[in-house]
Amino acid sequence: MAARWKGKAAEAKALAEPMSTIVSRLQSSLIESNSQGIISGSSVLLAAHEEQTELFNHACFGRPVITTEKNKQWFQLCLEEAFYLCTVMKCIKIVGQNSCVKNEEELWDYMSSKRVNFPILYKAYSHLRMKNWVVRAGSQYGVDFVAYRHHPALVHSEYAVIASFDEDGNGNRRLKVWSDFHCTLRLCGSVAKTLLVLHISRNCNDCDGASSSPWSINDYSVEERESRAKPGELYGCREGTV
Repeated sequence: MAARWKGKAAEAKALAEPMSTIVSRLQSSLIESNSQGIISGSSVLLAAHEEQTELFNHACFGRPVITTEKNKQWFQLCLEEAFYLCTVMKCIKIVGQNSCVKNEEELWDYMSSKRVNFPILYKAYSHLRMKNWVVRAGSQYGVDFVAYRHHPALVHSEYAVIASFDEDGNGNRRLKVWSDFHCTLRLCGSVAKTLLVLHISRNCNDCDGASSSPWSINDYSVEERESRAKPGELYGCREGTV
């Protein structure tokens, strides 16, 4: 499925300023300002100055929070975004309510306790982000994430993403029967998105469980599988092959 750009100049604008460049600028700015995020329940709050606010918006990390403060803009990061910025991009530190900086293992344990299947969702999120996809929540489409080729203001989301992991029967058990798969596929087709299932599996038999530590997630691989409904099947009742 080809990218659906929003307007004639959108593609040229995206090519002139690749997402990787925008993210790199955000990374440099956050490192320079020694930025710290604050854990707040199932999210992380981070204050940004004017330049960083623009970069956060352009890089599509977090969502702005409305406050009465005039000199700074707060952003609410989901757990996957915060852990990615902290451990992969290494451009922010994250503190708890006691104002002490948490190390990677402490963050991993906390975030795993706050969100079901956090390790698997994070693996899927980081897999796409490292390929320079913009990744946003996909709950409105009944999936884990939606992925954009560039900023959502310039292009429609291309993929509806589901992270799948079912070793030992403890993972995401969606799409295990044909009816679930077919309904999800038709929903994706009706909103012009390709269903992307990220099958996450262990690389070795003696690895610890996926949630045991932030380092164990490196022992897992991701297999991408794309599916899309045939145009004639979106509103029909025939069940054909995908």
